[in-house]
Amino acid sequence: MKNLSFLFSEEEKHIVASIQEAERNTSGEIRVFIESKCKYVDALDRAKEVFESLEMHKTKFRNAALIYIATKDRQIAVFGDKGIYEKSKDENFWKGVVAQLKEAFKAGNYAKGIAAAILEMGELLKIHFPYEDKGDENELPDEIVYGE
Repeated sequence: MKNLSFLFSEEEKHIVASIQEAERNTSGEIRVFIESKCKYVDALDRAKEVFESLEMHKTKFRNAALIYIATKDRQIAVFGDKGIYEKSKDENFWKGVVAQLKEAFKAGNYAKGIAAAILEMGELLKIHFPYEDKGDENELPDEIVYGE
C-alpha cells in the first residue's frame, strides 16, 4: 500500500476511525479509495468500476458506499449501492457530500474533509439501515484502499 504523498499515517488512522465510528450506528458499509489518476473523464464512472472491483455490491442489504478520490486529476466521486438509492432518492445529499469534500480539499483539509464526509454518510445510512444487535457484522474492511 502506498499513500501517494496525500495522507500521513496519523491522518489515515483518523479516517479509518471515522469509518468505524460511522459504521457503529448502521449496518451500512463505507470505504475510501484513493489513486493518483482517474482512468475516465467522469470520476463517477471510475467510482462504479472500483466499487465493483472491491466487491462492495456483495453486502447483505446492498448498502455500501464508496468515496473515490483521484489526487493528481483532482477528481472526487461518491457512489452508493442500489439498496441505498432505493431508500434515499435524495441526489442532493450525495452532491452535497462531494461539494463538502471539494471545499475541504481546496482549504488543504484532506483528512478532516474525508472524515467529515464519512460521518455524514454514516448518518444517512443510520436512518435507512440502523445497526442491528443480532447478526450485524462488518462485511467490508475499514482500511483505505490505494490504487496506482
